[in-house]
Amino acid sequence: MNKARRIGAYAVLRDDAGRVLLARSSERSDVVGTWYLPGGGIEQGEHPADTVVREVAEETGLRIAHPTLRAAVADVLEIPARDQLLHTDRLLYDASVAGGELRAEPSGTTDEVRWVSVDEAAGLRLMPFVARALGLPATPARVRPDLPPGEVLTPPEVRPTAKQRLAAYALVADPDGRILLTLNADGYPGAAQWHLPGGGTDHGEQPADAVLREVYEESAQRGELTDLLAAGSYHDPAELGPEGYPLDWHQVQVLYRVLVRRPTKPEVLDVGGSTARAEWYAPDEAAELPLTVAAAWALNLPLLL
Repeated sequence: MNKARRIGAYAVLRDDAGRVLLARSSERSDVVGTWYLPGGGIEQGEHPADTVVREVAEETGLRIAHPTLRAAVADVLEIPARDQLLHTDRLLYDASVAGGELRAEPSGTTDEVRWVSVDEAAGLRLMPFVARALGLPATPARVRPDLPPGEVLTPPEVRPTAKQRLAAYALVADPDGRILLTLNADGYPGAAQWHLPGGGTDHGEQPADAVLREVYEESAQRGELTDLLAAGSYHDPAELGPEGYPLDWHQVQVLYRVLVRRPTKPEVLDVGGSTARAEWYAPDEAAELPLTVAAAWALNLPLLL
């Protein structure tokens, strides 16, 4: 089956009684009648925190405030009508309701919104990621056998002009407070700059698994996740694609904190890739290095120009 990917952002909203807000998929969805957290796909170039504000307003009529990253998960849905394995990266945010009036989405991919208790939610057909977020048993999603009304398949020979990718990066430290950084190789974006260990997630891979895999491949260090720190967005509408043609490139980034309890001398295992070296640095030493935007963002240091 064809492998496809998308990225979405969703809100976990609760009222004063502790009920959670859910939205039901409409006839325009691949999973008709299934209940989601309010949210949806990230538009090209959009920051995920902006996505969740926009999507909640569109689907529920509510304004939300203070979206705080809660989780980053992924799932794969088999859609026979498209001959497709759809991998969706999902960023979940806790948020509070700041105003608006609850109503269903007009003519969208959802058709009902409802505050429900966790016990009530257990009796609904939930998307697996929603069930897990609520601490309930997850069952596979029920996919319709045909395409949603009005949808036409895109011919496979049509070349994409825009691409999104989720990347997982790590702020890696050892018990002495040293920071692990990787040097970008020649011929890759950010060549000769020091970067965070990490990279793009594989199809079907959880972001948390991807970041530990990337840390090991780029430095031979085995670490453990301690925190999910933040989400970011990088958009370059004039990126040169892998086949040599311009590509509107949008990378959504999630940042984890990783602890390496038994550090060793770093060694790049993925030889010939985007990483030339990996080294441990004290924080004051890292501040003097030429850093990528992502590394400076994570270390809260100014860029060296």
